[in-house]
Amino acid sequence: MKINQNKIDDLNLEITLEVEAADYAAIQKKKFNEVKRSADFKGFRKGMVPASLIQKVYGERILVEAVNEVVGENLEKYIREQNLNIIGEPLNSEKQPELEWADGKDFTFIFDVAMAPIPEFEVEKSDEIPQYSVTVSAKDKAPMIENLKKFYAEKNEEKSDDDIEKEVSERLKDQYHSESEWRLNKDIRDFYVKKSGVKLPEAFLKRWLEYANQGKFTKEDIEKEFPGFAEDFKWQLVRGYLMKKWELKIEQKDVTDAAEAFVTYQYAMYGMSNLPAEILKDAVNNVLKDGKQVDRLIEQVEDEKVLAKVKENITLKSTRISAAKFREL
Repeated sequence: MKINQNKIDDLNLEITLEVEAADYAAIQKKKFNEVKRSADFKGFRKGMVPASLIQKVYGERILVEAVNEVVGENLEKYIREQNLNIIGEPLNSEKQPELEWADGKDFTFIFDVAMAPIPEFEVEKSDEIPQYSVTVSAKDKAPMIENLKKFYAEKNEEKSDDDIEKEVSERLKDQYHSESEWRLNKDIRDFYVKKSGVKLPEAFLKRWLEYANQGKFTKEDIEKEFPGFAEDFKWQLVRGYLMKKWELKIEQKDVTDAAEAFVTYQYAMYGMSNLPAEILKDAVNNVLKDGKQVDRLIEQVEDEKVLAKVKENITLKSTRISAAKFREL
């Protein structure tokens, strides 16, 4: 088998595999014998069906499976041996010649492959990002104060105006603290995605998203959602770069703690707090059995570790801002 690589640009490659009959003959023979042993034709005992009949009925399917297996194994091996850090998976090239599935023929396969860009930048004290402190005016408090007054009146609870005003102040303080933290984290992500200057093989990614989702999204859907996907993907690359640069590790305890926090939050949403230890433990174990949930938790932990480390190494500029202006950001 011959494998050639053609560099299209810094992020895109073509890999061509030229498959000869000798490359797939052994696998083809093995698959043929497996089918022959199990084939069930009327008038013949199992395992005694003539080879010519097996070839007529199943020959092309066996050939396709054998060739595809050889191609898949060798393509994967080549990518591994060449240390190609690829995005997604190889896609059939639009230059792929039409294949004529005939026994003993040679075949040519062309794949498009996209490389993951490697960000290179420093996190420095000169990197300045605003950390907002939101000030709340009487006008901001007024709607919540009125709603709480109605709520307590309906419940026949006596609350003084001072008590209600204090409760509103505390609620808004907690709310805007959470929102300002969210904003800071977003601004950090945006800052370093921009600073990294990372570029993506966008045309390939759009094709890959369509292929990977197998009809769940139209090309129009992908075009519409792609800018958001691209920014998230760039941040993943930046985050991975910083994880490696700072040698940050994720331990099992990190994932378990994140699962416990997630479960606790979910129960709290339904008004259930102070869960018995056994119920909490069982719920956490169920989360940790779900591969997709675990992947999401690992991503969350990576985010937390990288963002915390970034905050230690940059300048956070304390910035007071009104609630009205903050909502406009």
